[in-house]
Amino acid sequence: MILEERQDGAGAGEESPRLQGCDSLMQMQCGQLQSRRARIHQQIDKELQMRTGAENLYRATSNNRVRETVALELSYVNSNLQLLKEELEELSGGVDPGQHGSEAVTVPMIPLGLKETKELDWSTPLKELISVHFGEDGTSYEAEIRELEALRQAMRTPSRNEAGLELLTAYYNQLCFLDARFLTPARSLGLFFHWYDSLTGVPAQQRALAFEKGSVLFNIGALHTQIGARQNRSCAEGAHRAVEAFQRAAGTFSLLRENFSHAPSPDMSPASLCALEQLMMAQAQECVFEGLSPPASMAPQDCLAQLRLAQEAAQVAAEYRLVHQTMAQPPVHDYMPVSWTALVHVKAEYFRSLAHYHVAMALCDGSPATEGELPTHEQVFLQPPTSCKPQGPVLPQELEERRQLGKAHLKRAILGQEEALRLHALCRVLREVDLLRAVVAQTLQRSLAKYAELDREDDFCETAEAPDIQPKTHQKPEARTPRLSQGKGPDIFHRLGPLSVFSAKNRWRLVGPIHLTRGEGGFGLTLRGDSPVLIAAVIPGSQAAAAGLKEGDYIVSVNGQPCRWWRHAEVVAELKAAGEAGASLQVVSVLPSSRLPTLGDRRPALLGPRGLLSSQREHGCKTPASTWASPRPLLSWSRKAQQGKPGGCSQPRAPVKPALPSSSKCPGWL
Repeated sequence: MILEERQDGAGAGEESPRLQGCDSLMQMQCGQLQSRRARIHQQIDKELQMRTGAENLYRATSNNRVRETVALELSYVNSNLQLLKEELEELSGGVDPGQHGSEAVTVPMIPLGLKETKELDWSTPLKELISVHFGEDGTSYEAEIRELEALRQAMRTPSRNEAGLELLTAYYNQLCFLDARFLTPARSLGLFFHWYDSLTGVPAQQRALAFEKGSVLFNIGALHTQIGARQNRSCAEGAHRAVEAFQRAAGTFSLLRENFSHAPSPDMSPASLCALEQLMMAQAQECVFEGLSPPASMAPQDCLAQLRLAQEAAQVAAEYRLVHQTMAQPPVHDYMPVSWTALVHVKAEYFRSLAHYHVAMALCDGSPATEGELPTHEQVFLQPPTSCKPQGPVLPQELEERRQLGKAHLKRAILGQEEALRLHALCRVLREVDLLRAVVAQTLQRSLAKYAELDREDDFCETAEAPDIQPKTHQKPEARTPRLSQGKGPDIFHRLGPLSVFSAKNRWRLVGPIHLTRGEGGFGLTLRGDSPVLIAAVIPGSQAAAAGLKEGDYIVSVNGQPCRWWRHAEVVAELKAAGEAGASLQVVSVLPSSRLPTLGDRRPALLGPRGLLSSQREHGCKTPASTWASPRPLLSWSRKAQQGKPGGCSQPRAPVKPALPSSSKCPGWL
């Protein structure tokens, strides 16, 4: 499935993509953290190499003493790997503890760390491919290659805002252009793309450009999580922005999971992406609840508002319970940070207790309301399996009954908050997040104070069991597709020509320069289409036929001026202005793929400063078959969405001349 409609960049200007979104100040502040992560990654890589060598030696030897020594060494290496992963978890797998200028106390969120990568040299393979296939001087595209390398370098440290998202999206779109222009199923760029796993730090590498695209798309989702975690959720506007960010993150991971296969790293496996998607949706649901929570100064007198908050909190708790179940199952459990699983468990208990607290506030402090205004018991509470008789209103009419039921809900709230504090204390990473403990402890103190207010010395009645609260929300977050078009810019290599013709998927022969003169009936040809202009028909016996022009050729140069991106009217005007002296043309003829291209098709010879090949007639020898072919990559984009469609990748197609644009024109004979 193609994630983005690939345009040929027609009308693109010469301006390079701006490298906005790479915050130099943030890069300096994060320099120490990045260096520590890089050091841990190098140590993990070294330990993995040692473990591979030891395992090979263990399998190869039959000496028991050597086997014992190797087994001891393996246990030592595995211990080192576990310590390094725990250290990496503290750096990139923690929670976001900051309040970001907010005075209100909010529960921390879980942001994802960005996948890190090594530097990449695009120069050699791109220059060679431009020279071999496109027949142009690869060195004349050094500026474009430097621009691509600068864009990739900048996207490694994006700022945590919209500008950083645009930077990552711009690089992702350039990868789509590279894929459409330079790659075929039988050819790769010959580059190894190195990326480190965001969850475990384990390095992975592949030749497939799809791995690079998938890793960048993962970082777009991870950056959305960081933006959402940094929002001031104490106000409604900040909570809304956080919901939007987490929805975009969930949509990005869903898009990656549906269109990505054979992932070489755990963080991009279907199970991991599914867990991350559920986590982002749960955090978005939590932000919805925070946007509804009343200020602390407001007296909780509205009974209906308290019941709505209780059901919203129960919905958040249900979402986090589902996430915790997913994280606790293998294989996600093996590489998901322990602190994340613990925090999700703490939040599930905390919000379930918060639901009981709001029900208790509605029972004890809610203002009286008519029976018709209140929801029924079945609409607010989950009924036990043995209960089959219909229930009445949600709130008892007698004050004593309301006090006793309120105490029961407060008791469950206190027990849940104490359990959340216990789970928090069990995790070493969470113990360092004082804000989380402060939030739960503050809520526990409120519950204890309210319980002491309701408790009486002469109260000998046994407290009834409080029922569970029915999860319900007024706003169910949905995964939203990332805005990949916001960073859509011109193709860096647009000088090579429109993608409809000038790509590695097509073969062509460059002919010219051809001198075309005007006869009594004109040039004797018909032009159609834009960028590039097509020779739609040639009159037999005309000047165009005598010059060797053929139907289906594309005009790429007029009087020494490259016109691959010219519109139909511009080419016609240039030919009409030629006068009696005629015009000099260069054209390309698209070849069927069954024919092996000759050296003239691929030889990097030059004609003048504009880098166009000399005429095919000057070169008659053939070149050996291409050596760029590589085996099927372990990782690829899914093609399921195109199966059964005309022109889909699953159906073989005979290469023909590229289709004309729908807006093609035919002004008549020239």
